[in-house]
Amino acid sequence: MSASAYSLSAAIPSEAFAVTQGEPVIGGLHGASRHFFCRYCMSWMFTRSEGLDWFVNLRATMLDDPSWFTPFIETWTSEKLPWASTPAVHSYEALPAMEEYEKLITEFAGSFGGVGNAGG
Repeated sequence: MSASAYSLSAAIPSEAFAVTQGEPVIGGLHGASRHFFCRYCMSWMFTRSEGLDWFVNLRATMLDDPSWFTPFIETWTSEKLPWASTPAVHSYEALPAMEEYEKLITEFAGSFGGVGNAGG
């Protein structure tokens, strides 16, 4: 969706997320996961996934100040470029198993102040 080797995301609690300017449009597939884009430039802004209503998957580069953001987990490393690396604490060839998420969220909240983020 971005023609990049990376997809940097921040998992933001839904109740803490708001679009403060403009009205995003749904683009891409219109299935269970809804990808929202800027109406003007069509940049991918965030995703809301059915069944995961408690968080919004935000493109961290869409933040006014992304300087605070450091990846905590990286996913889909089975597809990464051989020279690519991140400072992520956890690394997964695909996605973490569902039973791992609670532990990851708890660990992140204790280490990084409570707003989850993931990069891959």
